[in-house]
Amino acid sequence: MTSTEIITHLKKQSSPIYHAGMARFGIDNSKALGVRLPFIRKLAMGIKKDHTLAMKLWDTEIHEAKILATLIADPKQLTEKQMDHWTHGFYSWDVCDQACGNLFVYAPFVLDKILEYTTSELEFVKRAGFVLMAEYAVHQKKADDGILISFLPIIEREAWDNRNFVKKAINWALRQIGKRNTMLRKVAIDCAERILEQDTKAARWIAKDALKELASLTP
Repeated sequence: MTSTEIITHLKKQSSPIYHAGMARFGIDNSKALGVRLPFIRKLAMGIKKDHTLAMKLWDTEIHEAKILATLIADPKQLTEKQMDHWTHGFYSWDVCDQACGNLFVYAPFVLDKILEYTTSELEFVKRAGFVLMAEYAVHQKKADDGILISFLPIIEREAWDNRNFVKKAINWALRQIGKRNTMLRKVAIDCAERILEQDTKAARWIAKDALKELASLTP
């Protein structure tokens, strides 16, 4: 299936009602057709991995094509240049999160990119760094706990950022690290309590929300 055939296929599945509803979830639908994610995932399963096709789909600038690209791209073939290009092109939280969870988290250089992206001044690039932390905690089952502990000072350092898509990603990363095991839950709670002491609006929200969930998991 070519990129042109895929776009035609996606257009046939578009829904004006769903397209309008995307905005209610904070999704930028200006480049969207209005196709539901389950259909995109089903389409990806039929295509399987095709890195060249993924690059072509991303370049169409169509919202759903970008999400499909994150599902069929091969993390083993992904280069740092391509990852940076995609990341700096993020304009909506869902494309950011799908790219991080479907593809970027499996890249061999993901830890370097977490460190890089979490220092960015760009909202969606910075969000990507913290979403990658959260996804790393979920998907990298064999990762040493020390790696996840090393994320906590970064979370603490950046907890001042009140931008909606950044602070939610920071909170997500903190919660996912804490949910991984009992030891990490304790250090994540300690981190949240230190963040609470920063006494900024963003820090209070990040810490209180994380503490509410993590404390409920404590035996």
